[in-house]
Order: sequence, then structure tokens, then C-alpha cells
Amino acid sequence: MVLTDNTQIKKTFLTERGFEKLNNELEFLRNNKRPEIAKSLRDTADDNDLAENNEYMLIKYEQSIVEGRINELERLLSWVEIITPGSDQGMIRLGSTVTVQEDTYPSETFTIVGTAEANSRNGMISDASPLGKSLLKHQVGDVVEVRTPDGLIKYKILSVS
Repeated sequence: MVLTDNTQIKKTFLTERGFEKLNNELEFLRNNKRPEIAKSLRDTADDNDLAENNEYMLIKYEQSIVEGRINELERLLSWVEIITPGSDQGMIRLGSTVTVQEDTYPSETFTIVGTAEANSRNGMISDASPLGKSLLKHQVGDVVEVRTPDGLIKYKILSVS
């Protein structure tokens, strides 16, 4: 691949589990969904005017969505770096699971991952999020400040693994 001076390669940071999940999705789309859509297109493409065939147009739309997702996954996975557990003397880094507490609220536990794998509902926060950025390179006992739209929030780091 030829890169110009202005081109920057953006690595995708993933845990092994995140890599497997995205790779499985890519394989499913390539090996199952793509052929299924091609068959549906053949089945609906008759001798009639395709511009008037609504079912055909809906399948073409679905095809564009699937092909876009395949391209996105191929791009993400082509520059992947697997986050490996490491010993950084208790420092928070990509892949760390961190328990924090804000004032008198119950503690919360997060795993810090790359943006492609982030899912706050599952406790996976991005290293690019305000909280993720603030936690990186800190350790147990530290208090970090996070700027949010609602103001400054302080979190005490209770554990790192």
C-alpha cells in the first residue's frame, strides 16, 4: 500500500475477544449474508422493469448496507493491534479493568478498550472517552478529574486488573 505524506494509519486496538467478535461478523457477512442477498437479487430480478420492482430495490439497499459494513470491518481489522494483558506496575492502560467511585455513589467497573470495541452498556469504555482518557496511566488510590457537559466529576480509583 502506498501512503502519501499526509496519510496516517489509524490502528484499531482490540482485545482478543473483540477481535474474534468482529472477525466472526466479517466472516458471517462474507460467507452467509452476501450470498443470501445475491440469491434474493437473482430471485426477484425477472423480466419486468427493475426500477418498478420495490422488493428488488429493498434488497439492493440491504446489499449496500452489508457491503459498507464489510468494507468497514476489513479496514478496521487490517490495522488491528491486539491489546495484551501486561504488567505496568498497576498503571491503567488499554485492556485494564478499573473500579472507580464518584463521591458517595456506588462503585463502577469498566474495561478500557479501543473505540471499535467500546460498549458502555457492557462496561467497555473507549480510551478516547473523557473517562477513559482521564484514567490512563493512573493507579489505585489516584483521584482523576473528568470534564463532562455537567461539570467536573472526580473519581477515585479503587482497583486495577
